[in-house]
Amino acid sequence: MFEIRNKNTMVFSSMVKTVRHSVVGTHPSCHVPARLEERRAKARALRQERRRKPDKPDDFVTYDDSGSDEETPQQQEEVLNTSFNLCDYLRSRETGLKEQRSFNFENTSRYVLTHDMLRETQIHLGYINKVFCSKWLSNRQVVFGTKCNKLLVYDVNMRRVDAIPTLSNNRANHPEVQGGLHAIEINPSRSFLATGARNSADIAVYRLPTLDPVCVGENGHRDLIMGMCWLDDQFLVSGSKDSRLSLWRINEDLMDFPDGGKEACPTFATINPLCVKDVRTAQRIRSLCFNKEFKEIAALSLNGYIHIFNAETFKQKLSRKLPNCQDNVSIAYHSDGLYAVGCRSYTILLDARTLQTIKKITSRYNGCGIRATTFEGNLLTVGTGLGMLLFYDIRAGKYLESSVNASRTVALKCSKGIVYPEDEMDGFQQVKYVPAIYTHCYDSTGMRLFAAGGPLPATLVGNYAGVWQ
Repeated sequence: MFEIRNKNTMVFSSMVKTVRHSVVGTHPSCHVPARLEERRAKARALRQERRRKPDKPDDFVTYDDSGSDEETPQQQEEVLNTSFNLCDYLRSRETGLKEQRSFNFENTSRYVLTHDMLRETQIHLGYINKVFCSKWLSNRQVVFGTKCNKLLVYDVNMRRVDAIPTLSNNRANHPEVQGGLHAIEINPSRSFLATGARNSADIAVYRLPTLDPVCVGENGHRDLIMGMCWLDDQFLVSGSKDSRLSLWRINEDLMDFPDGGKEACPTFATINPLCVKDVRTAQRIRSLCFNKEFKEIAALSLNGYIHIFNAETFKQKLSRKLPNCQDNVSIAYHSDGLYAVGCRSYTILLDARTLQTIKKITSRYNGCGIRATTFEGNLLTVGTGLGMLLFYDIRAGKYLESSVNASRTVALKCSKGIVYPEDEMDGFQQVKYVPAIYTHCYDSTGMRLFAAGGPLPATLVGNYAGVWQ
């Protein structure tokens, strides 16, 4: 039992934290004075590493504390009374003790990545063309959209793919835009899921967790919708290749449901946008994200600009040309005030206040285009055009290093996807290829990672999808 406790302490020391109270005696069992000397030794080694002058200093460095060498007696006592042992955490939780407990889910994904614990389960989709967007519905189901306008749900436990019907509009005299589903977003309370409709210039909203249809949003765009973001549980913003942003309100109490009201199935309502804005200086909106702290909407356009809108007034505040930015197709926001923009050969970190470039994260592989960027805590996950996922620690300022092999960084190499040549489509002849990762997402625990995409050339038909767990 002692060996198991030590092993769990080493594995989960950065994940769990329990402030213990003594049951018998003056101090709890974790109150071992030798821990203080071990803590000081680690702090000294860390300071020496930071003082070592690198060949090329970083432009942007963060610090966890003020650098003080000495801890007060009160701080030392608090450290000694705190257990980082998973067994102590579970025992305290199961017995209902009134102790302060915390579990840091952010470090779970970091640990399984650095210790090479994730294994890929490839999903066979058949004749599906390119997966562009995805979101986890629960710890066992992930929903994703494709270029061929299919909305699919994959059950990780059953290893089964189910299709969700796409929603059509009422505009019989208007030509439909067919470009696939490029965005899937879930509102903060996880009651609605928004994506594209059968007409790719419209939005479709489904009710969670049943995925029943709620409404179709019309007259907001004239071209393919490329990005979406929720401002809160009701208000949704969409961006399109027509260089417009549309603001929608999703409230079932304000909708007119045909044939007996909202309980009728499978009917759904039709809504129009509250406001439509042309994005000045933009040529084709490619991606959106919401800055909750500053109440701003950040839109990325394919001509190399980032555009900022006030989320409360829905008015454009500014646009800024990105430095040497080509093929910028993805943007993500971090709560520390950072935007991450994926480009052809590197990822740019921008200060959300000034939009100044903080750092250019160069790719570790030549010809590795950045196709998708997401933040999981302080870990920036990058999907590339070479079938690999890379992980950058924004606090440490470097790519995540492997704990199994110290000479390399962490990278997940996806399986070869499937492509169907145009002259052999009817026969379903499959050709192996290296897929581009257009989308990836973590589940709520950070222990599972879904990644998907397809062939990089627009003319090729194929797909890739897999779950790392």
